[in-house]
Amino acid sequence: MHDQGPGSHASHAGPHSPESHTGHDMHSAHHGHAGHDMGGLVAGLPMADRADDRDGLRLDQLHVPLGPGLVDWPAGLVLRLTLQGDVVQQIGVESAESTESTAPAPPHPPFWSEPWLRAVAGERVTRGEAARRLCAAHLDSLGRFFAVAGWADMAARARRVRDTALAGADAAELTALTRPLIRRAERSRALRWMTAGLGPLPAEHAAHLGITGPALLADGDAYSRMLVWLDAVGRSAAACDDDTSTVGQADTIGPRGHIDTSTPPPSRPLLNALPGLLEGTEFAAARIVVASLDPDLDELAYVPSAGVAHG
Repeated sequence: MHDQGPGSHASHAGPHSPESHTGHDMHSAHHGHAGHDMGGLVAGLPMADRADDRDGLRLDQLHVPLGPGLVDWPAGLVLRLTLQGDVVQQIGVESAESTESTAPAPPHPPFWSEPWLRAVAGERVTRGEAARRLCAAHLDSLGRFFAVAGWADMAARARRVRDTALAGADAAELTALTRPLIRRAERSRALRWMTAGLGPLPAEHAAHLGITGPALLADGDAYSRMLVWLDAVGRSAAACDDDTSTVGQADTIGPRGHIDTSTPPPSRPLLNALPGLLEGTEFAAARIVVASLDPDLDELAYVPSAGVAHG
């Protein structure tokens, strides 16, 4: 490869790159969260408790919150990790839905799933409109995934193409922009090395959790989920000019999964999957696993108006 891959610069090093340091990542993760219940601070750092690890040894136990204001992190998500060494032992998941239950629901539907919510409500939504939003949504997710993996220039490239899609570029232009991006990501050995094997989620277990979107289709790890996004970007870019056929209520599959106002939003089972995927993993891998699911917490806060048609 002639292009620079993930972690090629120390300032943007990914969690698994040679330049990264777990201690530095841990400091960055909890910096600015001193107000959280972390059992006391020493020189600005949380004090460690002690607990038995899996081998019966007494190891330092550190409580580290991730979110809600991290860069390239799902807005509103808070993970409370209990670490022993650099391994996640326990995890608590909080979201805008659980921490702000008394806050009024937002008046507008979540941006990324809005076309499918309108289709469920009985409005006419063309397949081209839905394809354009799907393409942009997956590029948005890929931008976070590449950034967390330390591939800053590819993250910026995905976001530029995302903005071009949202600005109304036709299928030919979008295809010309997405094709080399997809090819470059698929050919990156460094990206595969960093992300393969992280957060394995077999399709059978995903279905059991109620997951219906790319994470179900991937039937695998973080790298597999990225490949599903890349494939969907290519197909949806080619379909964004379709203004004749419409989205039916039976095929309302948005960026995170099946959208039906009579069931929980598709990001809910993605959040429910996080504890099982993160427990026992290395701390440095946690953000890659989260980025590979990329739950949209706006879905959880939105409550459809009374009278909305159900699919």
